Amino acid sequence: MDDYLIPAVDGVAYGLLLFVVAAGLTLAFGVGDVLNLAHGTLYAFGAYAAAEISDGSWGSLALAALVGAATAGAGGALLSVMLVPLAGRGHLAQALLTFGVALVAGDRLIALFGKDDLGVVVPAALDRTVHLAGHSYPGYRLALIGVAALIAAGLALLVTRTRVGGLVRATVDDRDMVAMLGISPFAVRTGVLAGAGALAGLAGALGAPIIGPGPRTADTVLMLSLVVVVLGGMGSITGALVAAIAVGEIQTVGVTNFPTIAPFALFGAMAIALAARARGLLPSGRSA
Repeated sequence: MDDYLIPAVDGVAYGLLLFVVAAGLTLAFGVGDVLNLAHGTLYAFGAYAAAEISDGSWGSLALAALVGAATAGAGGALLSVMLVPLAGRGHLAQALLTFGVALVAGDRLIALFGKDDLGVVVPAALDRTVHLAGHSYPGYRLALIGVAALIAAGLALLVTRTRVGGLVRATVDDRDMVAMLGISPFAVRTGVLAGAGALAGLAGALGAPIIGPGPRTADTVLMLSLVVVVLGGMGSITGALVAAIAVGEIQTVGVTNFPTIAPFALFGAMAIALAARARGLLPSGRSA
């Protein structure tokens, strides 16, 4: 079991990080009916912010998280405005536009920060190993598990227990009725896309020591997030959480213990899950 313990804990950290990213993607689709292929780039905004701002102090790490979330949130809101002319033209048009935005933004990030992967400095209190069941484990990753779990719990409460969450769910169920109440569905969608972007940017800043800033960051995060969303069910927060943990375990335990088959295990699991249940692990329920 010692060969599996640390990779399994790593899988939880990796999976919770993916959940924070994928939750925004699934909300964007569930509420705004937007397939955002620039979501990985929004994560990269936060990751590069951490690389540039974080200098090992707690204040700089908090500032990097704030800048990453704000920048990516503004990017999400801008995407909502850019998608207005494509209303009614389907997901293919959305995919083409957001993919184009991702290419342009990715090129600009490389021009600004270079083609090399960048390192991220974390506070000294977290830049050490801790003892976990007789094994050494990075303190930062253990702290990330706690922070990501809190974000997941807060997001679930926001969606299910608050008036804002009720408005979001109402917009999903009946946009015309929401409009008759004097509330703009476009404003709700823009708010959701901004919030989804902020989640991605926050995840990028906090997760940069794990999935760090580099020319392949956006593509890697987008691919894994799409797998999580497809497995978990479009629009399902609970499904995204279950799927993200599963993907994290496949990525870490598989690579560590089964390196020859690990590259195929993730997509094999997705194929099996889709064959067994076409709508994902759990009913999509649109933001449920």
